[in-house]
Amino acid sequence: MNGKVANAGRRLDDIRLDGLLLNSRMINGVFDDRNPTTRDKWVYPDTGQWDAERNTREFVAEMAGWRADGLDAFTLGVQGGSPFGYSKDQPWDSGGYEPDGALRPDFFDRIGRILDEADRLGFAVILNLFYQGQEQRLLNDDAVRRAVVDSARFVLDGGWENVAIEIANECNIPHCYTHSTLMRGENVHELITLAQSVESEGRRLLVSSSFVDTRRLVGPDAVVVSSEVLEVADFVLLHGNGTPTPGTVPELADILRADSAYRGVPIIVNEDDHFDFGADDNHMRAALRAGISWGYFDPGSETTWPEPKSTPGDYENGFQNVPVNWGLSSERKRQFFQVCRSAR
Repeated sequence: MNGKVANAGRRLDDIRLDGLLLNSRMINGVFDDRNPTTRDKWVYPDTGQWDAERNTREFVAEMAGWRADGLDAFTLGVQGGSPFGYSKDQPWDSGGYEPDGALRPDFFDRIGRILDEADRLGFAVILNLFYQGQEQRLLNDDAVRRAVVDSARFVLDGGWENVAIEIANECNIPHCYTHSTLMRGENVHELITLAQSVESEGRRLLVSSSFVDTRRLVGPDAVVVSSEVLEVADFVLLHGNGTPTPGTVPELADILRADSAYRGVPIIVNEDDHFDFGADDNHMRAALRAGISWGYFDPGSETTWPEPKSTPGDYENGFQNVPVNWGLSSERKRQFFQVCRSAR
């Protein structure tokens, strides 16, 4: 970052963090909902109103504290992530793209404010473009390509230094991204190279797409990340959700590193909903020991659409369940940031 190896000389107990990013999924930092029938699901408990500007304003206000506590990077989403934490159906309209792929100015104005503060504080940002369920609001493949090119150009024109692109969230889940197959795991390399082709004054962005361990879904011989992606991606993004043991992601990384198409690029987990931070053998430490950056994903309540969001304390829990309290308002959040603080 800024020409230097991230976390050079920093350790978490016996784990060297040179070149690794302690990161968190903060995907809904610019969330809004254009669907009037679902908009009232996201109201703040103190006002009874949803306010997208307040959401981003409070996000920006907390960033300096996250950085001071030792967080290096976060993932932010143009189309957000499920405001219920997890959901199959998504009737809300939370994306920053028009149907033809044009950028929605209000969304990208909020993205710009977050990237401004990220640059000031020395954060790296992984900007996710497409989220399963919301990507269906784009008309066709041409709209998808326009969204990719215009998003990359937005970042380059803004001059932000430490922003990387994640094309699609979990692009290899079998039942997802059926509207535009360009985003699927077997084809996403085309969009990766498209984003890489956008340049400004000789500079381009680092680009990848995220994958989950589909061996548990389709069988032990499943190819998790294709050779076509390994041949072009600037880094490998993995999600730890659903991995049964702390050793699963390091094992998967070993498989990828042994692939003849792997080019020695960084491997980053930017979403993992396993915690147990007090244990020495947990998902976070296992990844870091294996030379893999690790990302905290705290969905908050596990309420799934269309169940009512009525769990007491929902506003305090998680960094995804909308409305989000971006402060360290739960014990789980405090535990994660205590780990970050302890890395010196």
